[in-house]
Amino acid sequence: MTRTEKFLKNSASTALLQIITMLSGFIIPRVMLDIYGSEINGLISSITQFINYFMLVEAGLSAAVVYSLYKPLAEKDYIKISSIVTAAKNFYNKSGYIFVGLTVCLAISYPFFVTTNELSLIEVGILVLVLGVSGALEFFTLAKYRAILTADQKVYIISLASIIYVIVNTSIIVVLSYLNVNIVLVRAIALLSVFLRSYLLYFFVKKHYTYLNYNEIPDNKALDKRWDALYMQIIGVINSGLPILLATLFTNLKTVSVYVVFNLVIIGINGILGVFMGGVSSTFGDIIARKEYKNLKKAYNEFQLIYYLIIASIHGISFAMIMSFILIYTKGITDVNYNLPWTGFIIVLNSLMYSIKTPQGMLTIAAGLYKESRSRITLQTVIAVVFGTLLGYFYGLNGIIIGMLLANLYRTIDLIFFIPKYIPQISKTTTIYRMLGVIILSFIIYIPMLFLHIEINDFGVWIISSIGMIIYACIVISIYTVFFERNTMKGIIHRFR
Repeated sequence: MTRTEKFLKNSASTALLQIITMLSGFIIPRVMLDIYGSEINGLISSITQFINYFMLVEAGLSAAVVYSLYKPLAEKDYIKISSIVTAAKNFYNKSGYIFVGLTVCLAISYPFFVTTNELSLIEVGILVLVLGVSGALEFFTLAKYRAILTADQKVYIISLASIIYVIVNTSIIVVLSYLNVNIVLVRAIALLSVFLRSYLLYFFVKKHYTYLNYNEIPDNKALDKRWDALYMQIIGVINSGLPILLATLFTNLKTVSVYVVFNLVIIGINGILGVFMGGVSSTFGDIIARKEYKNLKKAYNEFQLIYYLIIASIHGISFAMIMSFILIYTKGITDVNYNLPWTGFIIVLNSLMYSIKTPQGMLTIAAGLYKESRSRITLQTVIAVVFGTLLGYFYGLNGIIIGMLLANLYRTIDLIFFIPKYIPQISKTTTIYRMLGVIILSFIIYIPMLFLHIEINDFGVWIISSIGMIIYACIVISIYTVFFERNTMKGIIHRFR
């Protein structure tokens, strides 16, 4: 199977997973708002984010394991593969015990730092423990399977197992919620879906990787990059979780719920973009491991163009449609104000700035440039924390999001010059040219909605309007491609033929 075929297979399964995950992401928060209210919705999101921070005890292990497996998988060095996976298993177990300890500490202390009239202190503590079990299973079961499947460009297996998990998890939560079951018990029963996913991956790996020997002498040296990869993981957590953490500290749980609802659109955007990123890092990692630099230049040039055109289309449409979606989605919810157009605009703008650097970030991971990125990622972290805290203190949720935007802006500019320094085949001139094109195209797609005052008051009208926006976006992108990217697009069409 060629790399392109693997990419298509991974992308198709990832697409299905993202569609189902997006649907689940829209359904569950709405059910939480309907049955339990904005406060409980904010509480669960806040707890989940704290638990996500505890996942940092993994210390970049996942990225290091995947990177270290590229070469032995390409060379079919089964002993080396087993020794790396064995080392990873040992590290994951140790990290898992630390994670459990941190979760227990959070369960004891967290109830005293939040104010809620919906649950008792004991119930809040138990809810923390229940939500933490899912993370613990990541360390003790799922992680080592996910690493070898990712490195071996079999992301589609992870996607299929995750699809089953999402469907079962969503079904349990929705059914039990409408039966008015206590939220703590609902989340506890939903853990069955996590166990199911872990078992499915265990079964596949055991059947198709029969050469794996967990008694092999662990190759701890192969995972030395884990400490450098830690910074990559930290920045990922900060980008996704810092707004909720700061909103918890400087506002209230209802404001956290506001951010969570607006962020549903961003999750949807990331879900669509994730379709095209599924397995891409491992594909480029394989190319770099084999030192196929000519192929690297051509493949990256084509991937970057496709990705940037998609980014421009999605964000242009999102600028135009986010507020109508939010108002329809929260119709009938009166315990907090969700009609915040400025918040909608800057949260999409932040998403654009985060997404526009994704191709360069992917190459950083594929090439294992963790140590080389350390100081740069540290500065991005400082910008996010300092400006997010200061602006959040004075301007609330909007200030927090602007702080994240400034951090992403810095990292975007930095990566333009960083990648060509270590991977000379990548042109910074082309990257700058295309980034400017993304920004211009996004606003060209968005601008007409500023003048067309269409009344959108239900999802039927919203869907029809969105289809119209998609058609318009495709026309704009097509015109741009014909005039400015014709040769590269011909290469892309030839590749997929």
